[in-house]
Amino acid sequence: MIRRFGETVKSGQRYRRRPGVYAVLLDGDALLTTFQESPTPEFQLPGGGIDRGEQPIAALHREVFEETGWKIDITRRLGAFRRFTYMPEYDLWAEKLCTIYLARPVRRLGPPTETGHEAVWMSAAEALLQLGNAGDRAMLARALA
Repeated sequence: MIRRFGETVKSGQRYRRRPGVYAVLLDGDALLTTFQESPTPEFQLPGGGIDRGEQPIAALHREVFEETGWKIDITRRLGAFRRFTYMPEYDLWAEKLCTIYLARPVRRLGPPTETGHEAVWMSAAEALLQLGNAGDRAMLARALA
């Protein structure tokens, strides 16, 4: 059973399953996050949707680079959770299946290439308060335990 975080499922609403991969990017006590300006300004674990035909690990490397500009080294899978949410940027009601990996930032290759994203370092303790969704916060807490 995969734990669910966030909004309750809306009765009668059809959701499209959207698998994605995300990374807890620790360097000592510092966490590399992405700040997404819209649709709602928030700090997030870098990552995103897996494109059709794409392998999850390749998607994670691509998404982290797009959102932070960093190359990463993946350590291990931390876990997974589900979120039911409306994604205005896609006009989509989604059941997000989020698989989270522990990784470390290896080298900054440049600025984020995805519009509206900014790479932001913060302490892991601050991130436990600042990350925009409960699933991200729970996976960070698991990584720190």
